[in-house]
Amino acid sequence: MLSCKDATKLVSQKQDAQLSLMQRISLRLHLMMCSGCKNYERQIDVIHKACRRISGSDD
Repeated sequence: MLSCKDATKLVSQKQDAQLSLMQRISLRLHLMMCSGCKNYERQIDVIHKACRRISGSDD
């Protein structure tokens, strides 16, 4: 199982690149059990979307 440190790294990495199948599965399992990392993922998503809106990008 992933540590919180590894999970938050993967959450950040998935903003810029596609994760491997094993990384996605491991991350999803960790997020199902860890509310702190799930909150981190939500916060990163909000920040990423806000930055795209500000920059005018539709990625």
